[in-house]
Amino acid sequence: MSSSTTTAKALVSTEWIADHAKDNGLRLVEVDVDPSNYEKGHIDGAVGWNWKKHLQDQLVRDIAGKAALEQLLGESGITPDTNIVLYGDNNNWFAAYAYWALKYYGHDKVQLVDGGRVKWEKEGREYSTEVPSHGQTHYHFHGSTREDIRAYKDHVQSKIGKAALVDVRSPKEFSGELLAPENLPQEGAQRGGHIPTAASIPWATAVNAEDGTFKSIDELKQIYGGKGVTANKEVIAYCRIGERSAHTWFVLRELLGYPDVKNYDGSWTEWGSSIRVPIEK
Repeated sequence: MSSSTTTAKALVSTEWIADHAKDNGLRLVEVDVDPSNYEKGHIDGAVGWNWKKHLQDQLVRDIAGKAALEQLLGESGITPDTNIVLYGDNNNWFAAYAYWALKYYGHDKVQLVDGGRVKWEKEGREYSTEVPSHGQTHYHFHGSTREDIRAYKDHVQSKIGKAALVDVRSPKEFSGELLAPENLPQEGAQRGGHIPTAASIPWATAVNAEDGTFKSIDELKQIYGGKGVTANKEVIAYCRIGERSAHTWFVLRELLGYPDVKNYDGSWTEWGSSIRVPIEK
């Protein structure tokens, strides 16, 4: 892999985090698809966030509210000056979702560990089962939310045929054959298919299969550019509940530097159950 990806300021390497996980001013956070992975073992010094409990509103189908995230950050001993470094299983699905949510609410000092748990384990590095305790802080986000990186259903519908829509789900979800990934529960969409004009670019095409790291900048440009997803367009990524599309948002916005990329976090769970929205199979 070319070094151009790992030098992107949005990424740190496993080597780097092995040396710096407990640095002052840095907080390492693990966010997994399967939250029990953290309890079985995690990088020493890392705190664990549960995506369902901490990053999603438990009543409203939405990302966690500002006050809830402020409380989570405070409990994790984080201040607005803390550099938050995220990693997780499944090649950083929910770590990328947490990254996007933090950026949305205005915490800009955030990075991902390239390759996450997959690369850490492949390198034979050790895990700890010790849960670190950090002094609680009173965290407050500064400024307003970053609506330029988030898309809502009405906006998406108005952009069909105008913006570059990227469906990052599996080909079978894209075709409507499946409503959810084969290993995950169905999340409530009534119909299968995809948003008209969307390009099918599964999220995993952006990572190296052997260790979960991101492909080189040149490879990534070819993958997305080859499907008409280019830097001169507004780009909207979606999946089923917004976490895989946050991973693709990270690639396009943070690694490739596309200026206008939005994550449609309502994704197929919202679109596939909505009345009077167009669907293609």
